[in-house]
Amino acid sequence: MLVGKVVAVIPAAGRGVRIYPKTRTVPKVMLEIVGKPILQRNVELIRDKLGIKEIYIVINYLGWVIKNYFGDGSKFGVKITYVVNDDMSKGLVNSIYVTKSHIKGKFVVILGDEVYINSNHAELRRMLSKDFDAIVGVKKAKNTMEIKKNYSVEIENGYIKSLVEKPEKIINDYVGCGTYAFSPKIFDFIEKTPKSKRSGIVELTDVIDMLAKSGGKVIPFFLKCDYVNVNTTEDLNYANYVWKELNFDKYKVEVIIPAYNEEKTIGEVVDDFRACKHVDNVIVVDTNSTDNTAAIAKKHGATVITKSGPLSGYGEKLKYAMEQSKSDIMVLVEADGSFRAKDVPKLLEYMKDADMVVGTRTTRQMIEQGANMDWFLRWGNVFLGKLVEVLWWKQEPRFTDVGCTYRAIWKDVFEQIKDDLHAKGPEFSPEMMIEILRHKKRVIEIPVSYYRRAGGESKHSKGKLRSIKTGLKMLSLILRKRF
Repeated sequence: MLVGKVVAVIPAAGRGVRIYPKTRTVPKVMLEIVGKPILQRNVELIRDKLGIKEIYIVINYLGWVIKNYFGDGSKFGVKITYVVNDDMSKGLVNSIYVTKSHIKGKFVVILGDEVYINSNHAELRRMLSKDFDAIVGVKKAKNTMEIKKNYSVEIENGYIKSLVEKPEKIINDYVGCGTYAFSPKIFDFIEKTPKSKRSGIVELTDVIDMLAKSGGKVIPFFLKCDYVNVNTTEDLNYANYVWKELNFDKYKVEVIIPAYNEEKTIGEVVDDFRACKHVDNVIVVDTNSTDNTAAIAKKHGATVITKSGPLSGYGEKLKYAMEQSKSDIMVLVEADGSFRAKDVPKLLEYMKDADMVVGTRTTRQMIEQGANMDWFLRWGNVFLGKLVEVLWWKQEPRFTDVGCTYRAIWKDVFEQIKDDLHAKGPEFSPEMMIEILRHKKRVIEIPVSYYRRAGGESKHSKGKLRSIKTGLKMLSLILRKRF
């Protein structure tokens, strides 16, 4: 149990300049880690591991986005009060100082842009009953660069003796993190600490350093967790990767196969993907087939979704099936045998680092002789892929194939883009790629093997005339989406 009432402060006022343009429409703290804003994850950490239900969030840049999302905090099981930092030129310290009139006793500070994965913050909760002026979160650094990007901590006889912001000289392997606990005494030291010669503002590390050197009780809290201080796009990508990597074996993977009169191939395709150890279920969506496609798919162990009526286009089928899926990750594939399950592990590995992974069939070494990928079709896809690159250049996509239907997407990401997916036919494939970009998500293209169809013929790319018609549909969609 905590002694006295302890509240929490989350500084969330910064612009996130180094991660722009991702912060053009949202504050940095609202960028997502596996479907949840960083700020939400820290609110939940404070609530669940520290047992604190009263939180002060300090806002400035696009603060209304944060207020609209969290409201008064009741839907998250906490009480949130918003405090505005009107002078961002004074930096992080001012985002703590502006809460002075609200703070009556001990309080915890967790920076809004830091990510803690499987942390031991519950141990900090027990430390809050101790006599201290400050508690500073520290952890073993993985490398010296991690310390140089943050701050170093010197510990002696169980107390912190000094802190140095972005040190040149490394004295040990401890890196200081953005988890703190303070007594109200910290406000007095904020007022008396001089500006840093390096940055021109009062640095929080200098404030705590002065407190420690003045005889204050500054205690280390040794963090045990994966930790990312999100300052750049690479930091954000890395935080997502670490979170997904640690939990990846818990995610359910479903393969979705749209099918129309595919009785010659559907059984073999279902068997191939069901035999993959990474796949939990295979869904076949069959609409208006006049042969035994549905019966054969069901016999081979697939979950069959049938829907008669107007739902006949490739895009309509896929969107409908994805809406029905109960998985975490959806892998989309053709029913004709042109793709194989051997590429599933490759798709999933990159899913740890992306919101969607799309295949490309334009790598010549991976195209089986006789596959439906002649020079005309190959270069047509390359051209349209590069057009998307140019039109959405700021998102830094790299595409060489807009028509490859072998891809994987997180279900929660699909839920975010599905209302903007309207294409009914093969142009659904580039539409998915474009909407991922428009929603500021991360898409990675990887080469996949492409085989001869095991039966039938392509309904969209058999012969140059069909290929041209399909290409024009895709071109029209790309231009409409952009202009």
